[in-house]
Amino acid sequence: MFTNILLHLHRMFLRPFLCQMQAQIKIDNANSANNTEPYTKQYGECGAEGEYIHFTPEYLLNDTFIQLYGSRGRVFVHEWAHLRWGVYDEYSEEKPFYYSNGRIEATRCSKNMEGQFYKVTAGGSLQLCRIDPQISLPTDGCTFFPDRNQITNSSIMFLPSLDPVTAFCRENEHNYEAPNMQNIKCGNKATWTVIFEDSVDKDALRSLKPPEYPPPIPSFKVVQRAQRVVCLILDVSGSMAGSIILLQQQAATHFLRIYIEDQARVGIVTFSTDASTLRSLTTIDSDITRENLIKLLPKVASGSTNMCLGLSQVYRVLYEIIFLTDGLATDNIAGCAPSAIQSDAIIHTLAFSDKASSALKEMADKTGGKFIYASDELTSNQLMDAFASLTLSTGDYTKEPVQLESVGKRTSDWFNGTVSVDQTVGNKTSFVIIYEIRFPSVYIQSPSGSIYTQTSMSHDGLLKTVTLNIPGTAEPGDWKYSIQTTSNQAFTITVTSQASRDDVPPIIVKTHMNQQFNDGSKPMIVFAEVSQNYRPVINAEVWATLESETGSVHTLQLLDNGAGVVQLNPPKPPVSEEPLEVGSFTRTATGESFEVKLSSTTPPNFPPNRITDLSAELQEDTVFLSWTAPGEDLDQGTAKSYEIRWSFDLDMLRNSFSNGHVVNTAAVSPQEAGSDEQHSFNLSFPIQNGTTLFFAVQSEDEQNATSETSNIAQASKILPGTKAPGVSNPGMNLTVIVISVCVVTMVICFIVAVTTWAVRRRKRSAER
Repeated sequence: MFTNILLHLHRMFLRPFLCQMQAQIKIDNANSANNTEPYTKQYGECGAEGEYIHFTPEYLLNDTFIQLYGSRGRVFVHEWAHLRWGVYDEYSEEKPFYYSNGRIEATRCSKNMEGQFYKVTAGGSLQLCRIDPQISLPTDGCTFFPDRNQITNSSIMFLPSLDPVTAFCRENEHNYEAPNMQNIKCGNKATWTVIFEDSVDKDALRSLKPPEYPPPIPSFKVVQRAQRVVCLILDVSGSMAGSIILLQQQAATHFLRIYIEDQARVGIVTFSTDASTLRSLTTIDSDITRENLIKLLPKVASGSTNMCLGLSQVYRVLYEIIFLTDGLATDNIAGCAPSAIQSDAIIHTLAFSDKASSALKEMADKTGGKFIYASDELTSNQLMDAFASLTLSTGDYTKEPVQLESVGKRTSDWFNGTVSVDQTVGNKTSFVIIYEIRFPSVYIQSPSGSIYTQTSMSHDGLLKTVTLNIPGTAEPGDWKYSIQTTSNQAFTITVTSQASRDDVPPIIVKTHMNQQFNDGSKPMIVFAEVSQNYRPVINAEVWATLESETGSVHTLQLLDNGAGVVQLNPPKPPVSEEPLEVGSFTRTATGESFEVKLSSTTPPNFPPNRITDLSAELQEDTVFLSWTAPGEDLDQGTAKSYEIRWSFDLDMLRNSFSNGHVVNTAAVSPQEAGSDEQHSFNLSFPIQNGTTLFFAVQSEDEQNATSETSNIAQASKILPGTKAPGVSNPGMNLTVIVISVCVVTMVICFIVAVTTWAVRRRKRSAER
């Protein structure tokens, strides 16, 4: 079963952030939040590969940054571990200190790393840290300064800039109690364990032998795209006849008019029994050139489906191919696919049939292209959306079209809707209406009340499209459209626009799945990222529509937790993170198709998702716990019950949850997934000063499936009057100390809106 994802989203706030999606290692200008700091964007599960590493030109060219961040080689290893092996930082900016066995400890790994606590004054001198009487921990501004000489060589994920650090933390040195992201995300596993047991390279690493000789000096090849080169390879075989060939013509027309950029080179090839080159590579230098290409698009279909003939026309000399077919080959596409894969071309494959050859998906996967299944249902805009998703960004989003709306409906009366045009877009705004049978009446109203009718629109009777191009910059606000018909027919409407100003990039949305194939053993996860000028848009309302080739549709509201906000380690200057109001907006985006094949007729039952934000607090002898509610199936629905346990021993909860002391949860009724949960209780004994307790939660669904154990939260009872830890080497030179503690600040870029597609058992059963 092939399934597509379409995102719909609306409004509202911005925070600093950087996001680009073209490569795994990026060298790009600094963003406002990170300055020149290297970082890795990762938002998957523990052990999952990240998205990309980001370096700035300033960082790579200016050697003074070596003093700040450490050697570039060490920094790269730190970032590579994030990107490739899915491990997380072992320091914490939010909780730099914690209590353990009556002592204040710095959040670090290994716990054997020694150092002192100091606060750097405005004048640059050192002073002993003071204790905050409210939390009995060092006050804000207090920093852990490691000694230059250490008895341990770990860990790279804590402090790669320190000379003695050359290794990752192993289990025998791992600091299980530290409240860092590695423990929270990875269930208190050591980074070494995650790399060798959970990462994509786990099998290869287990059999890896130390090299006999030093590795060769790396070489680099600089590749820079000067001009986009695209060829449309279009199926005109007999099975494409009728409405399908018209859908192909409509979508390709929209691509050539709206999405292909100026100065790109475009060619058109068709195939059926034979293959023909309708137009060799032509530079897009004017609207006339675009229209001349559109006139060449095929309008009739006949003959067999010889896909290899179409591919052989172009792939040896092209950079990018868009290959559109009904998916049913007459020839042996699997036989010629390897040659296409070995070429330098990026091959995107768009298929109308759910029986499309697996070679089409293989070509896309292995050349860096996209595979998208498009329905031929006339109320579906999937093919238009698929072409829209094939834009190849240059990084200048002010020059690229943005899709604001894409929706369809069958009606014999009115088709009404609203599109919000925000202040970041407005230039080259167009409304394209496609109808099935008869030319309808179309009315489009601007926010100020101006009404556009057919006299302001262009009508193509052969293509069955009505187009309104808004002159100049479209007025910001809510635009309303009304389409009236007396015939029972299908309609779709697509709205696109571009940035309203050259110096203000538009809000954009990108989406993808965590995997392209699934056998039901693991959940499919939908990722959506909404950003503007490297900053995430938070508090946006985001919906994902998942459509199968059978016509089944599931709509999910994606969770928006505002993650990805950047914080800097002191003494670097703070960055303003005040939300920026941008008003209402709408966007749509299409991801790749993915395939689900269940190994049995019984639908999988996923347990509630693992809780990762459990926190604990002790007030007198009362324990206060809080966490985010999981769902019945992962993060969907409502769990049946919670089981809360505590222990004096963290390892007991981690390795043997059921042996911990149970907490009475009879009064706790789980709320809907995503809700804030709180529970307080008194222990049956007085808690002594200096005591640290550990807490964990599991949740259960209606089928008695139990979640993984949550992150382990800790709380300590410390009475006022605790003194700061002793300080050695008080006369140590500050400059030497600062250089020795250069911490590479990592940005853990969780997706702004993430959810898991886990349709409940009863829904799956009903469909069957």
